[in-house]
Amino acid sequence: MERRTFIKNAGLTGGMMLMSPLFTNVKTPEEYNFPLMDLHVHLTNEFTIDMVMDIAKTRNVKFGIVEHPADWAIKDDADLKRYIDKLRKYPVYVGLQPIELGWSKRFSPELLSKIDYILMDPQRVPMGNGETLQIWEFNTYVEDTNEFMERYMAYSMNILNNEPINIFAWPLFLPVCIARDYYTLWTEERMKQIISAARKRNIAIEINDMAHTPHEKFIHMAKDQGLKFTFGSDSRNQNAGRLAYCKAVAKKCNLKKEDFYIPGKG
Repeated sequence: MERRTFIKNAGLTGGMMLMSPLFTNVKTPEEYNFPLMDLHVHLTNEFTIDMVMDIAKTRNVKFGIVEHPADWAIKDDADLKRYIDKLRKYPVYVGLQPIELGWSKRFSPELLSKIDYILMDPQRVPMGNGETLQIWEFNTYVEDTNEFMERYMAYSMNILNNEPINIFAWPLFLPVCIARDYYTLWTEERMKQIISAARKRNIAIEINDMAHTPHEKFIHMAKDQGLKFTFGSDSRNQNAGRLAYCKAVAKKCNLKKEDFYIPGKG
């Protein structure tokens, strides 16, 4: 099943929140010391750019739209140009969300330079036996937790060290079957590896509203190392721009405007 289809059919946040490692009852104020931007929004036939613009006005949020550079979405330069030209008519950031290593080889550098930002997550974990775990799916099964974490970290490092990205999305997310061990599995050493790799290439960290990740300790660690942050809902419906978890945890971690990554165009 394609990822967009699964998330849409799963009801978006309703199911994913159940596996969140951190819940909060913090009420956020009407005004914030940081920009309200949702840089992880997808369009569908039912959720159009005009609907996003209506939400932007209602919630006073700026949006970034992303699409997957893949055979079933944006497969070549012609598709990419049409995508960019369509969205440039609107006051949104234009982004891409690649889902495989080496994705950029199918596009010309000139066209890619016209994209405002690129975000990528490590949710398709290659297991070395021809199998790829799609860890956002509810029925993902992890046979050996330690082996999975080693491969998960290796894949994350591959993305952070080698892919042309600006934002590392869905950080510290875990499959449902091992999510109860979140605080045990995300050791300080593993978190430092991710932060160090992101810092070397000035890659921002997404605070993901659907998954409620990362948690406060990771955000403080990343902030101390000078990393920037973004908000992302990974939504395809009216949840776009709600950002309840993002706003609450940013407030608790005392994030300010200067702590956020702002795309260069849009």
